[in-house]
Amino acid sequence: MPNTAKLLYTVSRPEFIPANSASLVIGLAWGLTLPLDLLWGLVVPLVLAYAIITFVAAYAAQINSLSDYDLDVRDDTKKGLVQAMSQLKRNMLKTFMALELAVSFILLLLLVWIQAKPFLLLFWAAGVFLAHSYSAPPIRLKSRGVLAVITLLLVLSVLPVTFIAYVFTTTLSYAFFLFLFGQALTVYAVIVPAEIRDYFGDRKNGVATFTVQLGLTKASLLGITLLGTGGTLVGAGLALTLAYGKLPWLMGFLVAIAVAYLYILRKYRKLYVLSRKHAVSAAEKEGELEDAIVKLAAENPRWITLITQVIVLMCIVLMISKIV
Repeated sequence: MPNTAKLLYTVSRPEFIPANSASLVIGLAWGLTLPLDLLWGLVVPLVLAYAIITFVAAYAAQINSLSDYDLDVRDDTKKGLVQAMSQLKRNMLKTFMALELAVSFILLLLLVWIQAKPFLLLFWAAGVFLAHSYSAPPIRLKSRGVLAVITLLLVLSVLPVTFIAYVFTTTLSYAFFLFLFGQALTVYAVIVPAEIRDYFGDRKNGVATFTVQLGLTKASLLGITLLGTGGTLVGAGLALTLAYGKLPWLMGFLVAIAVAYLYILRKYRKLYVLSRKHAVSAAEKEGELEDAIVKLAAENPRWITLITQVIVLMCIVLMISKIV
């Protein structure tokens, strides 16, 4: 049983757990409305909401591991995941996936009862449907161009953050949606390098991801555009809220946002330059450039961690401005 638990943990893609925690902090920061009861107004709904999005996220990761196994076998960077999937019985994994959805739904009903917000059911249903349809046939949205992009924006940012915020408030400001749109663009921008890393294998195996359809150069340029736009909107949303808060001087912390975004944009520029060189390179240099592109793109988990930490920091600052 301990070995099975370890295998399940691996195929649930634990590297994405920080993203759930980030959604929790971001949603709470924007949705927090004082005064409220500490236990039933904050702690219990917060624990339930986090458990719900974590179970759904685990299901999404597992259905992705299950659906992409034949492709992942050919990817040297996913050896640990492939090994775990080869040792884990498919029926057992599917049973656990069903249990995860069942538990998350039961917790959701409890949350709806406590907060008297049945609209939360729609958030959950949309999240589960998109999480499943993104990877699993016959819909498999990840191979459907722009629909893949929209799905990722919704599943990784818009739905979980809005779900958490709505748990604590029904009044969301224009600044929140400005921030949320910027954060969603940022999330996809730092995911593009992961698709670039998989580009050569996906193209060879006929997997038509949005990056494969665009090509390396255009995908890199898209990432730069999304990241720059996203950072601007994130900063604007936070600035508008903090400027009219109790402690407007907290806007000074926005410098951290600028530093983090500029650092990743510099990395992106290198990726763009390499992609352009690859597009016009001679056959004998293609392999060398491909290795350089994959190596640089493989750094994107660090970029995700950096940008997530900075956004979470700013949302903690936002919470402080509400509490003090």
